[in-house]
This record gives sequence, C-alpha cells and structure tokens, in this order.
Amino acid sequence: MAIVSPGKRFGKRLSHSKVFGHGSAGHKSTNADLNVTPLVDMFVILVLFLIANFSATGELLSMSKDIQLPEAAHTEELTLAPVVQVSQQEVVVSGAVIGRVEDLAREDYLNIPALEEKLREMKKQFEDLHNQAGDTGAFKGDVNIQADKQVQFRIIKKVMFSCASAGYGNISFATMSASPDKKPETAMR
Repeated sequence: MAIVSPGKRFGKRLSHSKVFGHGSAGHKSTNADLNVTPLVDMFVILVLFLIANFSATGELLSMSKDIQLPEAAHTEELTLAPVVQVSQQEVVVSGAVIGRVEDLAREDYLNIPALEEKLREMKKQFEDLHNQAGDTGAFKGDVNIQADKQVQFRIIKKVMFSCASAGYGNISFATMSASPDKKPETAMR
C-alpha cells in the first residue's frame, strides 16, 4: 500500500470526478466558447425599450432663461408642434432667429415676413415627408407660441397673424400652471 498524505479522502467513484479535480477528467480546457448571440439580442431589446420609453416622454418646450411664461388657471396639455419663442429681445423659430423685437415694434406691417417664410417652409417639409411616407393624415396647422409675459401685445399680434397667414391656424400659448405643481408643458387656447 502506498503512502498517502493526510486529508480528506473521497470514495473511488468521486476520486476521478470533475468536481474534486483528481484524475484526467478533472482538468479544464483553456479554451472557453462564449455564445455572444443571446447577449447581443438582449442588448438590442434593451436599447429599443429605452428608446421607446424616452421618446414618448420627451419635452415639447425648451425652457429659456430669457422667457418668463405667464400663469393660467385653465390649461390643456400641449401637443407636438412647431414652437415660436418670443423673448423681450428676439423672435426665434426652431432655433433660427427671425428678428429683433425692437425692430419688429417699429414696423407698421401687421405680419412678420421672415416668420411667415420659415413657417411655410416647415409646412412644406411636413407635407413632403408625409406624402413620401404615404400618410393620409392632413396637416393640422398646430403651432405653440412661447412668449415672455412682458412682451407687448402688438408683437404677439404680429406673430399670431404671421402664423395664421402661413397656414398655422391652431395657435396654443405656453403658460405656467397656476396650480401648486407648476407644470410648464401646459397651454391655453
């Protein structure tokens, strides 16, 4: 009989098993196969889920430091539409500056030609996109006006007239809710 070092002794059946690492069956190979396909599928599903969640809860208005919205008691939720921002200094549509408020106040015209042109261009892009997609949904003419509460009414009147002349007849005004929770994505029609 051979001399065996002291320690735990396993039965004959377990002495050559993979679990206890004795014998030729206990050696692991150095090459490990990793199946990446399920991992990629899981990440794709996760990314699609996150995109669907965040795109459905996106913000409709970008709040600017220059614009202080008025408060309103009776409000409705805003819909996704082009936003015309009117601060005390300038009029902006989709990030493009249309004109300075003091220059617009000096003019006697009832409309703002640059604003009309930009809105007509946006309307044409909307209609072209929907025609290419084969969408039968008609153009609704929604526009959101985000105006500072200190801006003169005649500037707001010019903006509204220009929007209506360009085909945007459903005008909504962005306001702050007068309720205690103060949600900025509300509108008064």
